[in-house]
Amino acid sequence: MLGISKIVTDLERAGDEAKKIAKGVRRIYENGHVPSQFGIGVRHLAEAALIMVRQALDAFARLDTEQARSVIRADSEVDTEFKSIIRQLITHMMEDPRTITTSIDIITIARAIERIGDHAKNISEQVIYVVEGRDIRHTGKEGIK
Repeated sequence: MLGISKIVTDLERAGDEAKKIAKGVRRIYENGHVPSQFGIGVRHLAEAALIMVRQALDAFARLDTEQARSVIRADSEVDTEFKSIIRQLITHMMEDPRTITTSIDIITIARAIERIGDHAKNISEQVIYVVEGRDIRHTGKEGIK
């Protein structure tokens, strides 16, 4: 029961992150900016995080620990993609300081997406806890095998 309660909390927090994304996108478009060159990277990040959420919820519905482990492994790819976007945006801001405001909004959006991926990972860890009774949260790669 405790594991399920934690899953609900992670879903709620993922929803809070989605709200941050919506506010950031609205701010960007209200200021007349369409971040085309970074939109592709952020969209790719968002698709990866969305896949993680879907798979985590599917793993929970099916009590499928293998799929849960797959989601946990996918989190490092989302983290790497996020860091790449941050590096690109910092370079972009240094080259053209007029882009700082929009770049910060994009960073906020990307960070919220990355956090949604983290919540999907947390859900998957709870699925393993519910099914196997093992807490793998702080065990590293060995714990998810």
